[in-house]
Amino acid sequence: MNEAKRSTLTKVLTFSSIVELGTGLVLMLAPALVVKLLLGVDTDHTAELLGRCFGISLLALGLACLPDRQSGGIVSAAVRAMLAYNTLIAAYLAYLGAFDHFDGVLLWPAAVLHALVGAMLLRNMMTSE
Repeated sequence: MNEAKRSTLTKVLTFSSIVELGTGLVLMLAPALVVKLLLGVDTDHTAELLGRCFGISLLALGLACLPDRQSGGIVSAAVRAMLAYNTLIAAYLAYLGAFDHFDGVLLWPAAVLHALVGAMLLRNMMTSE
């Protein structure tokens, strides 16, 4: 992989990791707020408990996928993990908006953001081989 592609991929992976770290922290602390902003619905206690579990998962994913500065780079497993996560969560959020008619103010921006990050990761993976 040339240095320009490595730099771009490192930036995308770092950005995505930081977003997931932040989202995970907010989900752990205030899951009802995230659900309200994302889906436009109120939650019950069980949903808040599951939201916190999801927050912990996102926090772990974000930490696992931060590029390792000591080795100068990108662990392909981290790129694959972020690609899978961003692609699948974009599709799921779009499904929730299109077919289950959720309408939170952050639903479509989140779906688009994840789709773009997934597309950038995929593009860099495809052109690096």
